[in-house]
Amino acid sequence: MNLFVFGLGFTGRRFAERARDRFAIVRATVTEAASADRIAAETGFTMRAFGPEADDPRIADDLAETDALLVSAPPGEEGDPVLARYEAAIRASRIGWIGYLSTIGVYGDQGGAWIDETTPAAPRSARSRIRLDAEAAWLKLGAETGKAVQVFRLSGIYGPGRNPIVKLREGRSQRIVKAGQVFNRIHVDDIATTLLASIDRPRAGAVYNVTDDEPAAPQTVTEHAAALTGLPLPPEIDFETADLSPMARSFYGENRRVRNALIREELGVTLAYPTYREGMASLKDRP
Repeated sequence: MNLFVFGLGFTGRRFAERARDRFAIVRATVTEAASADRIAAETGFTMRAFGPEADDPRIADDLAETDALLVSAPPGEEGDPVLARYEAAIRASRIGWIGYLSTIGVYGDQGGAWIDETTPAAPRSARSRIRLDAEAAWLKLGAETGKAVQVFRLSGIYGPGRNPIVKLREGRSQRIVKAGQVFNRIHVDDIATTLLASIDRPRAGAVYNVTDDEPAAPQTVTEHAAALTGLPLPPEIDFETADLSPMARSFYGENRRVRNALIREELGVTLAYPTYREGMASLKDRP
């Protein structure tokens, strides 16, 4: 079996590294040819360029030899770039499992209520509406071809090199306080575990929330990270006066608590990091 990953970023790369022993060949894309050469040397993966300038001409042939496809490349205003360029090749391929990485942002603001996969999507931002459209396009392809397309809606992703402890060490952390605000999170290794479980138990048309067990206020996680490491805790900043980018501010406009029962009950997933406490403990001595 062969694996192809569109978008070998933080999550796609960790999944590919975890999955490499299951596949004879792992192929993946990044946006620049120079990065492709460097990552190929680091990982041993067969790398291709897939970006706004030009695509590697070998991608279509790669897809013909692919059995499992992970789509981590984000959609743009004009839709999903993978479908725009390679839908015909994917339809004609032997690919049996397709995983599409989306976001819990498609649920919009739920006023802090608990939600699950049966909760109707209600995206508020343009980027979340684009994500929902991309989900629908991939699910439509699956329904029309019989390929097992699964959508994975991810919470806030963290892991080695990308977490609150790193921000504290680098002096980039802000302890922003907004009354009642909570976020779910998910460790990148638990995403990889979920994707591998889905490959073992594919279900065409499935939508899964990939998230931890305990939504928490962002300042609570920062405080825990500081206490765990002994790093200085930044002062509290009221959300209304915080210096945030429009995108960062928009995240605080959506408040929800996300359940993960489906990945546990259907896919048999046991999270290695069910809350931020286990996640931070695993990262406190890492760079």
